[in-house]
Amino acid sequence: MTAIKHALQRDIFTPNDERLLGIVNVCKAGKKKKNCFLCATVTTERPVQVKVVKVKKSDKGDFYKRQQTWELRDLTEVDAKDASKENPEFDLHFEKVYRWLASSTAEKNSFISCIWKLNQRYLRKKVEFVNVSSQLLEELPKAEESVPSGESQSVAGGDEDALDDYQELSTREEQDIESMMEMCEYAISNAEAFAEQLSRELQVLDGANIQSIMASEKQVNILMQLLDEALSEVDTIEGKLSSYEEMLQSVKEQMDQISQSNRLIQISNTNNGKLLDEIQFLVNYMDLSKGHIRALQDGDLTSPKGIEACINASEALLQCMNVALRPGHDKLMAVKQQQHLFTELRDTFARRLTNHLNNVFVHQGHDQSSTLSQHTAELTLPKHSPLHRDLLRYAKLMEWLKNTHREKYEGLSRTYVDYMSRLYEREIKDFFEVAKIKMAGTTKEAKGKFGLHGSSGKLTGSTSSLNKLTVQGSNSRRSQSSSLLDMGNMSASDLDVADRTKFDKIFEQVLSELEPLCLAEQDFISKFFKLQQHPTVTPPLAQPETEESDGSMPSRMPPQAEHRHSLSSEKDMVRLMMNKIFQSIETELNSLIALGDKIDSFNSLYMLVKMSHHVWTAENVDPASYLSTTLGNVLVTVKRNFDKCISGQIRQMEEVKISKKSKVGILLFVTAFEEFAELAETIFRNAERRGDLDKAYVKLIRAVFMNVEKVANESQKTPRDVVMMENFHHIFSTLSRLKISCLDAERREAKHKYTDHLQSYVINSLGQPLEKLNHFFEGVEARVAQGVREEEVSYQLAFNKQELRKVIKEYPGKEVKKGLDNLYKKVDKHLCEEESLLQVVWHSMQDEFIRQYKHFEDLIGRCYPGSGITMEFTIQDMLEYFSSIAQSH
Repeated sequence: MTAIKHALQRDIFTPNDERLLGIVNVCKAGKKKKNCFLCATVTTERPVQVKVVKVKKSDKGDFYKRQQTWELRDLTEVDAKDASKENPEFDLHFEKVYRWLASSTAEKNSFISCIWKLNQRYLRKKVEFVNVSSQLLEELPKAEESVPSGESQSVAGGDEDALDDYQELSTREEQDIESMMEMCEYAISNAEAFAEQLSRELQVLDGANIQSIMASEKQVNILMQLLDEALSEVDTIEGKLSSYEEMLQSVKEQMDQISQSNRLIQISNTNNGKLLDEIQFLVNYMDLSKGHIRALQDGDLTSPKGIEACINASEALLQCMNVALRPGHDKLMAVKQQQHLFTELRDTFARRLTNHLNNVFVHQGHDQSSTLSQHTAELTLPKHSPLHRDLLRYAKLMEWLKNTHREKYEGLSRTYVDYMSRLYEREIKDFFEVAKIKMAGTTKEAKGKFGLHGSSGKLTGSTSSLNKLTVQGSNSRRSQSSSLLDMGNMSASDLDVADRTKFDKIFEQVLSELEPLCLAEQDFISKFFKLQQHPTVTPPLAQPETEESDGSMPSRMPPQAEHRHSLSSEKDMVRLMMNKIFQSIETELNSLIALGDKIDSFNSLYMLVKMSHHVWTAENVDPASYLSTTLGNVLVTVKRNFDKCISGQIRQMEEVKISKKSKVGILLFVTAFEEFAELAETIFRNAERRGDLDKAYVKLIRAVFMNVEKVANESQKTPRDVVMMENFHHIFSTLSRLKISCLDAERREAKHKYTDHLQSYVINSLGQPLEKLNHFFEGVEARVAQGVREEEVSYQLAFNKQELRKVIKEYPGKEVKKGLDNLYKKVDKHLCEEESLLQVVWHSMQDEFIRQYKHFEDLIGRCYPGSGITMEFTIQDMLEYFSSIAQSH
């Protein structure tokens, strides 16, 4: 251990100007043994600092390193675990408890003793030594205790020598020894002689010291005499100080009494100040003026000044009731009396306010009902802005009622909703009856057809009577069983443009009247019932009524558990009230839409555009509003009617029947699609729901294509190619004119079908005027295809030159012209007049005839070379034939 101690002193502590005084080999208690050293050190410089250092041997080499350092002044307790038995464990309490296990009990006791002595010498701090033997904690000598640390180097040094028998030489000491050894030649070679010489010199010096001491005896006696005189003088001063102390003792007692009296006076003043603050607090915050009390008890709730006074008084009352009382205030009799007064004033004013507002509701309702008659003849809804303006004066009072008397607030809400729902139901019902009359017409004929009668113009007609609605002048078109637009017994061409414009205006006016009415009512409800102040308040219509005990203060914010409801916000509350007030709007709108659909199925187009626009507008204002939700629901019905209209047209296309005796021509559902597209493009110009129309277009055009082919296949009087050619030409012309972007692919398809069937019809028709010539050359081509060389075809018995001349002679120019004339007449019978395709077909036949003529001449030149055989007519002759025939007809 001594070698380790020297090594630690040399390598670690000397470079840091520290001296190692105590060391113990330890490891942490309760863990795997990793040995280290706890060292007690002091600094060599003043002021002296005492430390406990943890030193650990490095894992990579045979050297030591400082791991952790604690100041001894931070040590609060040393626990040796057991004072009577040997136990190597001990604890050091710094900022936390460090538990150590020493390598031996002796090392532990030595280290604890060193710590105790360092604490006594340098710190004088009260460190608790627990479970430590009293023998280790021996007192320092009195002489040493009387000498402060740092004043006597010899005392400190002596104590340190007692702590450690080894004293390392200082640098100066080393230099002095070296100089002495240099002065002696045999200091190294003969150490014993050198030691004897030093001993002799030391004895000489000791003798000189003794002589010096004996020579100074006289001075010592003089010093002792001076000390005796000083002691007597000290005794004299101590006597005077004692007398002074006795005199000051009486003054001290008097000052203590004065100090105690001043402290009591200060406490009394402090208590009086606090009492005054409490009284001022109660007076300032729990005192209601007489004017406010009169306003709450007898204030005028009809005049603006009286309402303003009641508002101010109610707010002052609410502030007084909501004052956060300090601990103990509720036990004061005056506070209890004030609270009781506030409760009575609150109940009295809440009762007066509730009765007054109920009377206002009834009074305003009576006045509003009296003005309904002037709106029955006009398509307008009564304005409720006067009612709202009068009631909004009480908005702050309603907010006060909401915060103080929840059940009365809820009762007023229910009363208002019940009253307004009845009033709006009458107004809306009369409004829609007028709208239905204007849609159906106000003539006697319309009244008879729809069952309209009575002064208020109520609609009493049944659905069956609506189905019997007809328009004059429609008999000719309706008599045809294939009419596509026979929807609800109404034809699109039968209704005047003015009638549809009139319906559009009426429907737009209905929506324009309803929209501001609903928005104004919703805005009023939000402001009047203060439903936009807190995001999550239970709706008053859904809260149960609660009774409060007499004299108890009401809760300003009821517990959430008592007011749970499916509605989570005040917007839901507003929507709930609006649903009950305007519960008849959606039903009446659906009824009006059904009537418009019965009058004319195409009205669904107008209604879809108008309703979509109003829904889009309402959603931009407030997507969660009642108006947006209701119009959205009605829009679903309108869209369903629109889809039903499209489905009905497709169904009628599939059910169409054609006459077996007359030519087909342009099919009625093709012209009907044209009319539908023209009308829809006019209605849906700049509309928000263009996508719905595009989808309907695709469904309709696919059905038109399919059913045109179906009718063409079933046609007996008119060739299939003619039916396909004429109808697809009409479809192509319609789509090209209207420029419907979503039907570009169908437009190209219609053009392709028209071109293909035109070519097919021309080729099939041209085979008849030159039938034998066609058969002959088809046989020639067949022989060539079978492998017969073209120049050898003339040697075939059935296709020799004589047979060719015979066939050509059968078709002189006159016969060809006669055959073409018959062909023109037949084509004229096949084609209809509406499409004017006769000249187009005739020109195509001319081109095809010339192509065939050139083909025949080419075959003659290749298969019958040098024969000199030619046709009986030329191309110029053919052009004259076609031109003359076309002009003659």
